[in-house]
Amino acid sequence: MARFIVFEGGEASGKSTQSVLLAERLGAVHTHEPGGTDLGAALRALLLDARTTGLSDRAEALLMAADRAQHVAEVVRPALAQGRHVVSDRYAGSTLAYQGYGRGLPVFELRRLSGWAANELWPDLIVLLDVPRSVAAGRAGHQPDRMEAAGEAFHDRVLRGYQALAAADPARWAVVDGTAAPDAVAQAVWESVTTRLPDLVAEG
Repeated sequence: MARFIVFEGGEASGKSTQSVLLAERLGAVHTHEPGGTDLGAALRALLLDARTTGLSDRAEALLMAADRAQHVAEVVRPALAQGRHVVSDRYAGSTLAYQGYGRGLPVFELRRLSGWAANELWPDLIVLLDVPRSVAAGRAGHQPDRMEAAGEAFHDRVLRGYQALAAADPARWAVVDGTAAPDAVAQAVWESVTTRLPDLVAEG
């Protein structure tokens, strides 16, 4: 059975690294949001460009939903239909954490919007890489983009939002400590994923 696995977490939590490692181990399609399609790349540039100003919170959420709709239609569903596993760096959980808890938009409305945009495609498993803001801040090594530069209070709300989302749906969310060395985190991710989705063990 083709599985859809998503990595979530705050800035500099190691999602990009760990999602690539898991995808390689599974022979899965690796993708990301925003920007996993040509259209998505244009939306990502707009959303993350520090020069983008005056964008309302609802407009930001709608642009994220547009990116997700195209991503699912063009990348995720076709791969799953071909029997390929898909591993994505971010998905709907990011909208709930960033635009919901971070920006203060109603989480239940954002959940409905994301479900509509994705035609109700939800991940089999969401891996939350839990990294304290003090650790994540020390990892940053580049000029912050528009979202990264939103301020510590915003990112604190995002982190608490992720923790709340995982606590509310433990059957779908797996929380992994992301503070260790990448190899150790990768092993913890693998153990968590294969415990939740034991059909993957023979493939790994």
